[in-house]
Amino acid sequence: MTTLINAFHNAFHNALRNDALRFVAMHPARFVWIAMKAFRANQGLLLAGAVAYYALLSIVPLLILVAIAFSHFVGEARLLDTLARLLEWLIPGQSRALVSELANFLAHRNVVGWLLLVTMIFFSSLAFTVLENALSIIFVHRVAIRRRHFLVSAIVPYCFSLSLGIGVLIVTLVTSSLQVVATDGVVLFGHAISLTGAVRAVLYLLGVAGEVFVLTAIYLVIPVGRPTLRHALMGAITAALLWEITRRVLVWYFATLSQVNVVYGSLATAIVVLFSLEALATLLLFGAQLIAEYERLCAPARMGSPQPPEPPVPPAPMRTG
Repeated sequence: MTTLINAFHNAFHNALRNDALRFVAMHPARFVWIAMKAFRANQGLLLAGAVAYYALLSIVPLLILVAIAFSHFVGEARLLDTLARLLEWLIPGQSRALVSELANFLAHRNVVGWLLLVTMIFFSSLAFTVLENALSIIFVHRVAIRRRHFLVSAIVPYCFSLSLGIGVLIVTLVTSSLQVVATDGVVLFGHAISLTGAVRAVLYLLGVAGEVFVLTAIYLVIPVGRPTLRHALMGAITAALLWEITRRVLVWYFATLSQVNVVYGSLATAIVVLFSLEALATLLLFGAQLIAEYERLCAPARMGSPQPPEPPVPPAPMRTG
């Protein structure tokens, strides 16, 4: 116990000696303002629009590949239900429309040939490729020091897509187990107690934790170089909290105030999905910008405190005569 207390004590004092952390703790608004100015200078909204567009191109092929690959391990209905729940985090209010189209495709999966399969694999990785290019602009100080081999950049998006697919499979199995527990219930002191509310709370917390985990993995793997886990968690938690607020605002807006169906008609679903993806991409890139600015604050600390410049030497007086 004493060893644990000493470890926390040392970690606290090391944090106090960290000039960058002290600056963020004492001036959080100023740090956020600096990050917002840098995000604007890097054309963050333009980058987010590009990421959202390619994400729109990638999301349907990626979902099809996940459904085809893992419907053999779990039931198709159970997998589609999990995908609908996960998509509700990504594109609030429009998940059922995408899942219904996905179900129609799975009903005619026998028409999928090798050419279409290769095309879907290619398009499913485009979003991560564009995201890597966008993050290289935000983390330009890393790119100037170290560049990634082009083969690594070509392989990373496919590996990340595969990891997301495996994550969907794990979430499906965990969700199914929790739902079974919720239907069983417990008997306490002769009274039957339903666990539905508790399971919903657990599923929500697991969803937020999964969101933070995915964002942390993006910040650790996709950009050139590798930040510390603490920096990646800082950006991921900030982006996840901002997205939770934005997601609820979007659900309320599209359900009550929006007239997108009147304006865009049959294109309304695509417009809403693209808008949601752009909001998510903006927060994702802003979290990366926070990490980049914190790394810039830490850079002078690694090199030592800068010395004040030497005073200029006055010119020698000119002699006359």
